[in-house]
Amino acid sequence: MGKDKLTDKELHALVSLLDDSDQEVKSHVRERLASIGYEVIPFLEKKWEESFNPDIQKEIEELVHSLQFAQLKQRLMDWKKSEDQDLLTGLWILNTYQYPDLEFDKLNADMHQIYFEVWTSFKNDLMPYEQVRIINSILFNQLRFSANTKNFHSPANSMINSVLETKKGNPISLCSIYLLVAQKLGLPIYGVNLPNLFVLTYKTKEASFYINAFNKGLIFSKQDINNYLEHLKIESRDAFFQPCTHKDILIRSMRNLIVAFEKLGELEKVDEVNELLQILEEE
Repeated sequence: MGKDKLTDKELHALVSLLDDSDQEVKSHVRERLASIGYEVIPFLEKKWEESFNPDIQKEIEELVHSLQFAQLKQRLMDWKKSEDQDLLTGLWILNTYQYPDLEFDKLNADMHQIYFEVWTSFKNDLMPYEQVRIINSILFNQLRFSANTKNFHSPANSMINSVLETKKGNPISLCSIYLLVAQKLGLPIYGVNLPNLFVLTYKTKEASFYINAFNKGLIFSKQDINNYLEHLKIESRDAFFQPCTHKDILIRSMRNLIVAFEKLGELEKVDEVNELLQILEEE
């Protein structure tokens, strides 16, 4: 049901009933406004600004969040069904959980600027190791991206717009930025899901090695992964050496976000991100 089914006057009247003492009336009003869909959000936000009633403001906040969350879930379902499961689009969708007003075009422009910085120093005829060293030099020396070791479990580390702004992130967010740049350059670089760490692999028939974006793009070998697994007393599996999908990257980002909210005691957010995770994990 669209907004055009109700006049502005009717919408104003509905919002004014949000602090009605009769819970049944209030519940009916919430359902009626929610049924309009996310098109009603700008109207509700305007009413929030105009209202001096904290009870109505709280009701509007909850309703807007509910509508935004429903929109996020729909976007995530559409992304899951999409053919290419574009990584930046997926990260943007997750980002809108904390920053619902973030426009994809803004995120895309910020990422393109980083790509441009790398591209101007790049040469396709270089050897794989040299190509990676150029990316490392631009991302970690010139642009100063680095590991957020002080606030490792901050939710901001899973929000790509925050990582682009602060230049600090966790293994998977730093790898995601690196990966997006590498893909745009046409390089055979992919994500790799390791226990307790997310890394990248440069993988062709002729060359195969690994990159740790959390450690300024450190290059390492398959044997180093074996040593790492041995140290953790974890049995080796093929998945620890092979490229993972964009969906895997988003799933891991969500799991990081769940841990972050658990540590902050924000259990409602834990439940909501678990809902998002379920959408991706369901077959």
